[in-house]
Amino acid sequence: MEAADVSTRIKPSLHIVIKPNLVAPRPADNGATTHPEIVEGIIRYLKEHGIDHIVIAEGAWVGDSTERAFKICGYASLAKKYDVRLLDTKKDRVVKKSAHGFEIGLCESLVNADYLINVPVLKGHCQTRMTCCLKNLKGCIPDSEKRRFHTIGLHKPIAALASLLKPDLHIIDSICGDLSFEEGGTPVPSNRILLGFDPVLLDSYGARLMGYHPDEIEHLRLVKEYGGGQYVTDQTEITELGIDDRPKIDMKSVSVAKQFAQYIHEDGACSACYAALVFALNKMQPTASLGKIKIGQGFRGQTCRGIGVGHCTKGSEINVPGCPPQAVDIVEWLRSLCYSE
Repeated sequence: MEAADVSTRIKPSLHIVIKPNLVAPRPADNGATTHPEIVEGIIRYLKEHGIDHIVIAEGAWVGDSTERAFKICGYASLAKKYDVRLLDTKKDRVVKKSAHGFEIGLCESLVNADYLINVPVLKGHCQTRMTCCLKNLKGCIPDSEKRRFHTIGLHKPIAALASLLKPDLHIIDSICGDLSFEEGGTPVPSNRILLGFDPVLLDSYGARLMGYHPDEIEHLRLVKEYGGGQYVTDQTEITELGIDDRPKIDMKSVSVAKQFAQYIHEDGACSACYAALVFALNKMQPTASLGKIKIGQGFRGQTCRGIGVGHCTKGSEINVPGCPPQAVDIVEWLRSLCYSE
């Protein structure tokens, strides 16, 4: 937030609402919910800049208790520690607004926020392939609308919602988002936090990290067509912090490592690089083997046979560049090497 000069966009008189993803009452290390430590950092930053009117707002998915999610996910104790208010959007008043042929009921407190901070989890989704900034806004509507979104198809109403509710800041939890399911269970450590102001830019970047071209995510394509933002390009300015201190991955602690172990030769891999390879392998479901794919700092300076992923394995016969590489690039390389999707 300091690097992005967020302080120039806020002032002490603002009423600020923070919207995490607490889809279910499950701890963040399960891969489904926003780490409370990230929201704690946001609160500390806001309070250091004189802001005291802070609300954490969320509505768990249909059929589950937001109050229980607040407690189990660590937000009840967080609110008590920093004297901020928790708002269950299921109990909020509803206002109706229309966009792109849809009339949508919105939770009033989020519509009326002076400054809305969206804190989604970058993770897989069984219906929309991925969920991030745009889809996280679905927690800003009442349960009746959540049900209706599913009956009419998720993508178009999500795109319409993005035209009605536009957060001022997005901070993405990409610490250990789930591989393919919004409810968690197969977390993939990547140890990243992303920040930006354009949700389309961020979601398109997130899609590439997970192995998708942005147009493969229908609601993302629609929001771009509606003028809601731009896709990431080679010209996009990306500032990376902590380059010299990237966390490494402990393969033994990652459940999905066993699923893809037969394809990976890892030696000192950073979390972000390893996560890209896992997302790529999951998308491709390879059926042919060209030997194990090398990844990690242990291969620096070595000349190796076979495939290597990332800058550290540039001495491999075949190398997918990047530091870290994006999963979509690994997918393209694997496809070109006769892997079948």
